Amino acid sequence: MQMALVLCIAAAGLGVSTQSSSAATLRATIDLSRQRMTVHVNGVRKYRWVVSTGKDGWLTKPGVYQPFAQREKFYSQKWKMSLPYLTFIGQDGTAIHGTYLTKKLGRRASHGCIRLSISNAQKFYKLVQEHGFWGTEVVVKR
Repeated sequence: MQMALVLCIAAAGLGVSTQSSSAATLRATIDLSRQRMTVHVNGVRKYRWVVSTGKDGWLTKPGVYQPFAQREKFYSQKWKMSLPYLTFIGQDGTAIHGTYLTKKLGRRASHGCIRLSISNAQKFYKLVQEHGFWGTEVVVKR
């Protein structure tokens, strides 16, 4: 059922883009080489957080994304784990979410998603709600 939601939304043509949106008031930049996420609100840097991105065989894909769905409480049947404060950004199921595996933050450890501490994932989740999907841009770079 959960994957059906992702596939249905993906069929609508939402997700990854190749261009930056100048209308975005919330911009999150994920630096894959540094395992950091920097959040700008109205052009002003507000946060810089440690993340975990995709490990070998499950790399997080660089690109410009726009969120298209959120779930405060989400349980992945595929990975058998809770993914709190989840924000979908990729048609393939890629998301930004909280993790209880905080000792792995700062290194590549996920199946392609961008993991944050629970408190930081909650902050990002709320920021996306405030700015809306169309006002949010996620840039993943090497």
